[in-house]
Amino acid sequence: MLRKLLIANRGEIAVRIIRTAKALGYRTVAVFSEADAKALHVELADEAVCIGPAQVNASYLNADAILDAARKTGADCIHPGYGFLSENSGFARACKDAGLVFIGPPEPAIELMGSKRRSKIAMQEAGVPVVPGFEGDNASDAELVQAAANIGYPLMIKASAGGGGRGMRLVEQESELADSLKRARSESKQAFGDDELILEKAVIEPRHIEIQVFADQHGNAVYLGERDCSIQRRHQKVVEEAPSPFMTDALRAAMGNAAVKAALACNYEGAGTVEFLVDKDRNFYFLEMNTRLQVEHPVTELVTGQDLVAWQLAVAEGKPLPLGQSEITLTGHAIEVRLYAEDPANGFTPQTGPLHQFRPAMDEGIRFDSGVRTGDQVSPHYDPMLAKVIAWGQNRDEARRRLIRALEDTTVFGITTNQQFLARIIANDTFGRGEATTAFLQTSFQNDCSMSPAKIGIRELALAATLFNQGEVHSANRQSAWSNAPATVTPMKLDAGEQTLDVLVRANGNHITVTAGGDQYELTLVRAEKGQACIIDNGVRQVCQYHRRGDHLYLQAFGQTLALRDLTHQPAGGQTASGSGRIKATMDGALIDVLVQQGQTVKQGDTLVILEAMKMEHPVKADRDGTVTSLLAKKGDQVKRSQLLAEVTADENHDNPQNENAG
Repeated sequence: MLRKLLIANRGEIAVRIIRTAKALGYRTVAVFSEADAKALHVELADEAVCIGPAQVNASYLNADAILDAARKTGADCIHPGYGFLSENSGFARACKDAGLVFIGPPEPAIELMGSKRRSKIAMQEAGVPVVPGFEGDNASDAELVQAAANIGYPLMIKASAGGGGRGMRLVEQESELADSLKRARSESKQAFGDDELILEKAVIEPRHIEIQVFADQHGNAVYLGERDCSIQRRHQKVVEEAPSPFMTDALRAAMGNAAVKAALACNYEGAGTVEFLVDKDRNFYFLEMNTRLQVEHPVTELVTGQDLVAWQLAVAEGKPLPLGQSEITLTGHAIEVRLYAEDPANGFTPQTGPLHQFRPAMDEGIRFDSGVRTGDQVSPHYDPMLAKVIAWGQNRDEARRRLIRALEDTTVFGITTNQQFLARIIANDTFGRGEATTAFLQTSFQNDCSMSPAKIGIRELALAATLFNQGEVHSANRQSAWSNAPATVTPMKLDAGEQTLDVLVRANGNHITVTAGGDQYELTLVRAEKGQACIIDNGVRQVCQYHRRGDHLYLQAFGQTLALRDLTHQPAGGQTASGSGRIKATMDGALIDVLVQQGQTVKQGDTLVILEAMKMEHPVKADRDGTVTSLLAKKGDQVKRSQLLAEVTADENHDNPQNENAG
């Protein structure tokens, strides 16, 4: 009998595992980096051990520190979650050598399925359909070029050790091959320490459908339905649902049986996911097997009524599978989206900073898996996912409606998120008809308004001005709706990100008239308290959320989230940051490259430095033409958001001594 579980992970998956483990009576141990000392998973666990500084290589990827934490606390088993060390056969072996039970498959299965080349060969031998291609052992570029000629175009280059889209390239024609091979090798070597590549015939606009499998130590294996993960951006999943709207009973049985074959072929144990590409004619091809719990496992839990973490722990203790294949049923429909701290209107740039307010919209059929709460800091060191939002319904449309409402009503103030982007995907007609393929975001959705900067109209401006003004001019919850006092008029200057606007607010009791740029809007403020404003707009009474922090206002209303700043009392100043030549870090992160030198002439839009944060690279560009007169950071530096990195002086001012000595 296992008694104390150490969770070798962080964030929402650590929180999710801790909750099931506690419910089953296990004692729990969290590990954390110095950056996560106040994280939710640390507070929820019975015990917690710091395993190093913020950098993942020194903490969550530090196997020795994790094993030492297990020794200190007397843990007898380790759950790796997903990511980090979850598919590291060396770590699984080290756990076993230390006398600990690793909650996952045996090391040989992890090793086999960790290689796209070897796993594909094994699946062919097991009779599982695979995508035609070439998987030569450590093939040279010359061998790959020859193989590509035999396969034909378009084709996919894939890193054999890859995952998450790294080392993957779509090659449309022969002229692109040499450069694509070079880039794929470099990316694969950097990400996985292995530059082995394979080639596959490209399956154009397929469905990405995966099968959840489970196996025990007694030779039993089952599948628990499928998940459709076709909506992806840069090979990263955005939406997952179960069951797939593309599925038939016959196809489900065929894919499920193939997935079980795959598991049995590698003597699998525990939870695993066999991923397939499915073409328009419902032909399916093995893609890879993930030897761990998937991010999207909650949709399977909601339609099967099973707790997959509980199944994992039972299998690890040597118990037989809780259910046989004939006992597994699917009920209703579930859809999951990944709520990220990122800005879709700015190339999906990850966002860092404080969460002034995080209030999930919990309702019937809604599940939130999250590792953050109000007051937390979103760190640049880790994945920017704030939560997984999952909706269950008796049918797909009910699940869609519930998920859209949950996304629209969830409050996240302080940082930009992809909330609107996600809600509009779920509401999209192509998705609604169940016709979305892996090309959906690049075709049907590429011009959606959620990927452009939010436009603040007179209606939104009127509400913002009212909420900025209500604490100074009047507070509707303290005054009666009728007043014979003369109307008060207040001029305001509001910064809405892309524009600065002069606004005139006329308040007559709780009736507000706002004028800006020749437009006028009227509304009635019923009350504004505890972050919630009730208004009457065009005869319709409605409620919106807001958060006031000094001269900043965060507002969630009319289907979008806005951040504004009150500049009314700011002193008149000189040039704004836009086009100033003062180049600042867009987020916390590490400078991995500096592409210019002091004295170099640059054009507006030229990349000056490359910042790495949240596993992604972000170019920081010149905002004006001119000369680099100072460089204030160097390659390898850790920098803070808004930290000054460089200064670019416009050519006409180059002779000004103040500019020459700006650094």
